[in-house]
Amino acid sequence: MNELIVIKHRELERKGYLPLDQNPAAVYLASLSASSRRPQAQALNTISMMIAGVSWQDLDWSRLRYQHTAAIRAQLVTTYAPKTANRILSALRMVLKQGWRLGQIHAEDYARAIDISPAIGQNLPAGRMLSREEITRLFVSTEAGTKADRRDAAILALGFGAGMRREEIVNLKLSDYDPTRACLEFVGKRTKERRVYMAGQAAAAVDDWIKARGHGAGPLILAVNKAGAIRKGEKLNSNAIYHILTRRALHAGVDPFTPHDMRRTFVSDLLAAGLDELLVARQSGHSDLKTLRLYDRRPDEALQQAMRAIDFPYKRKEEKK
Repeated sequence: MNELIVIKHRELERKGYLPLDQNPAAVYLASLSASSRRPQAQALNTISMMIAGVSWQDLDWSRLRYQHTAAIRAQLVTTYAPKTANRILSALRMVLKQGWRLGQIHAEDYARAIDISPAIGQNLPAGRMLSREEITRLFVSTEAGTKADRRDAAILALGFGAGMRREEIVNLKLSDYDPTRACLEFVGKRTKERRVYMAGQAAAAVDDWIKARGHGAGPLILAVNKAGAIRKGEKLNSNAIYHILTRRALHAGVDPFTPHDMRRTFVSDLLAAGLDELLVARQSGHSDLKTLRLYDRRPDEALQQAMRAIDFPYKRKEEKK
């Protein structure tokens, strides 16, 4: 495959064609949010290294045909779990779609190239649901009441009590929060406008942080320096949320968890409370109930309890003496 589909980027530039705005992979990546761009660039690198030993920038994607995409799929399904393989194949299809849109791939070649089956199989769900005890211990770890403690408690409240993604947390503005209704209105993933109501005392944690933060305009969640002073106007980046949660888990004696585990816990709690799936999807910002169900991390005890409650018409036989 190498000799057919590889043209080094230097050669492309020297020949005077395929600038970045004409590179299907670059156009595809530019259409993504900042948080999605990096993993999808890695997915494209996986493909380009697999078939040609070059980075995605150095591959002439317009030359890919069905025989190449079929070979890529065959190697992916033997190397990666189905979910990962399908994510990489999705990136491949989107790049080919951009190549068709840019007029670099004929419609018939495009239709054939994307006509590959998804990887079949099912993985155990990633991540975990935190227990009430773990969440309580995390909030107890913030009770010293320093500005960093209050900020971190607000982050925990936004994750566990509102199901917000880490990118949404760092991009929130003070004006997005309505304390009278314990409500947040903001633009979330894929530029969708969302209205989220906060659970229980989660809003109280946000209110306490705002008292320390002040009511000046700007990001809701601000950086706090090592001296404990709030950096006015300086929002956190999404990676900082990881570090904060890692530190809090260690301090609280809780097993490590990710920002998305807060969201999984939030969805699982709403489902366990019997809330209708459509309402849960509205609160969590999921447009597809199939995706929502992937977040369900309710423990097996709930299933076991339900099974024990079923009246099954069998009578145990007494052993004959």
